[in-house]
Amino acid sequence: MPSSPRAAKPGEPATLQEEAARTASLAEVRAAMAWCHAHENQLAAWQAEMAGIPAPPFGEGPRGDWLMARFQELGLEEVQRDEVGNILGVRSAPGKQWLVLSAHIDTVFPAGTPLNIRRQGSRIHGPGVSDNGAGVIAMLAIAAAMRSAKLSLGLPLLFVGNVGEEGEGDLRGMRHLFSNPGWKDVIRYTLILDGAGSDTIVAEALGSRRFEIIIRGPGGHSWSDFGAPNPILVLARAIAAFTRTPVPTSPKTTFNVGVIGGGTSVNSIPDSASMRVDIRSASMPEMERLEVALRCELDRAMELESQASEQRSAASRRSAGLSCEVVPIGNRPAGELDSKARMLQVIRAVDAHLGNAAQIQRASTDANIPLSLGREAIAIGGGGTGGGAHTLQEWFDCSGRELGLKRILLVLAMLGSPA
Repeated sequence: MPSSPRAAKPGEPATLQEEAARTASLAEVRAAMAWCHAHENQLAAWQAEMAGIPAPPFGEGPRGDWLMARFQELGLEEVQRDEVGNILGVRSAPGKQWLVLSAHIDTVFPAGTPLNIRRQGSRIHGPGVSDNGAGVIAMLAIAAAMRSAKLSLGLPLLFVGNVGEEGEGDLRGMRHLFSNPGWKDVIRYTLILDGAGSDTIVAEALGSRRFEIIIRGPGGHSWSDFGAPNPILVLARAIAAFTRTPVPTSPKTTFNVGVIGGGTSVNSIPDSASMRVDIRSASMPEMERLEVALRCELDRAMELESQASEQRSAASRRSAGLSCEVVPIGNRPAGELDSKARMLQVIRAVDAHLGNAAQIQRASTDANIPLSLGREAIAIGGGGTGGGAHTLQEWFDCSGRELGLKRILLVLAMLGSPA
């Protein structure tokens, strides 16, 4: 049951929880929530339809076209696609500072992945239906409900269907928005909708750095060219040494070698080999320390393999030509929302009013970009429940979506009123 806030004494300013209760009682807010309740079938139909449109990394165009059409149908102004593929729409209001409501439209699934979206009762099944079908549809629900209820905010509201959140997209959509001179200095609050649920508040940005490492050598035949330096052995030496690098438990810091490849046959010395490495931490200095350790171990492995190749065959003249290339493929900055920030206080007040238990979490989301810049931003779910994210067995259950939508609506309405 929603909790009952203490009434303010005469002349005493209202608490945020009292403000949440007052906001929830507004006729326009009640009307907006009534629209969401009455149109759940429409929301589920949109969700299944959108999830059936492929949106692989760097291939979000067709899904962006679909979202542009929905933005236009819902009466948003200045609907457009920006230079990197983000879809933008506006609800105008007085004021020079802006609210942003954002949800990423890309998926982790490569082009050609069979989608096979299907509905069974309250559940929708298929890749991407929850991450981030739940977030995008919540964003559309808010736009539709605000229009139907004629709900106005005290700040202009920018809706963003952004690209490049997953994997090697490296947050390029949100990164572009906050590097755009027209937007970066006017955005006050950024509310990001990512996945299902109503039980989390991502207010701490998990940083990551990702690298592709390519070792090249002369290659050759395993018999006649024995002694030539082997790029796979360089990687093996580097991995063995790097994984012994100590990492702290606080701040939690991790590393992973997630992809490795190279070579053409069992009896060939490869002329190249590669691996992909992921480094994560709540601390930027810890990520930098691990990157330095990785590069040092690569240099050492190159030196050891060159020496070993000479020992394997003193007659070999093919030890020259070993090279190492380290290519950055991802750089997500860390950051953290101040515990006294109005945005964090507002979401907590809304949760208290709704009787909703939500935990502060650290994660890697689109919120990394504004948080790293010292801006107020959080990421929350779009309501309902989901599972199997990033697998072909992904699912979303619409039950409980209304709680998530009411949570989003109240946060926006409170942030859009004078502090």
